[in-house]
Amino acid sequence: MSIRPDGVERGRVALVLAASCTVVVLLGVGVLARFGPQLRLDAAAGTAFYAGNDRPGWLNALLQAVTAPGLTVFRAVVYLPVLAWLALRRWWSTLLWVSAAVLLIGPVTSGLKEAFGRPRPQYSGGGARLASLSFPSGHSSGIATLVTVALILAWPLLAPAARRWWVLMGAVPVVVVGLSRLWLGVHYLTDVVSGWALGIAWSLAVAWALGGLPGGRAALPRRGWVRA
Repeated sequence: MSIRPDGVERGRVALVLAASCTVVVLLGVGVLARFGPQLRLDAAAGTAFYAGNDRPGWLNALLQAVTAPGLTVFRAVVYLPVLAWLALRRWWSTLLWVSAAVLLIGPVTSGLKEAFGRPRPQYSGGGARLASLSFPSGHSSGIATLVTVALILAWPLLAPAARRWWVLMGAVPVVVVGLSRLWLGVHYLTDVVSGWALGIAWSLAVAWALGGLPGGRAALPRRGWVRA
């Protein structure tokens, strides 16, 4: 198995990419086929997690704040300084793959929503008030993309011993935003899981295709290197 210049195994990236795509496909097939165990799991998780229609105002405000990092506008605000920094340094290939991954995950998710056509959970204060479709969760794919792109971009700059901790810290907002969609009653569990998998798969695929993986032509240089 070949190893990238910074120690990241290309085969491991391919495995994560394949596994993430498989999750999206299998859960999507389950939605289309109305697979009984999947529907029952979604119903049970929804009942367990939904915070209710009569939740107090402070809790509703908290849930709205917690779920906000999954929004497209949040990703744009977070990455705008990064894109500006890359443009100032004229690292155009890096700017291209980061922009493509961060900005296009929204349209990709929307296209899949239309393809699968799954209605939202019918809670009166949750998904029933929304006209948009449910599978996969856009907030979940958005936050997974934001974190995955950040990790890919920063990987060459991180000390090898610190990388695992950064991955674990990055997983925290991904999980919290995903769970917020269940607490608000606007998504099913498998919508959230498929959104996470989609965001990871999309980010890795774009980075791979455009040379953004560590060691690639569009990756940031490793610490101690000077990039022309």
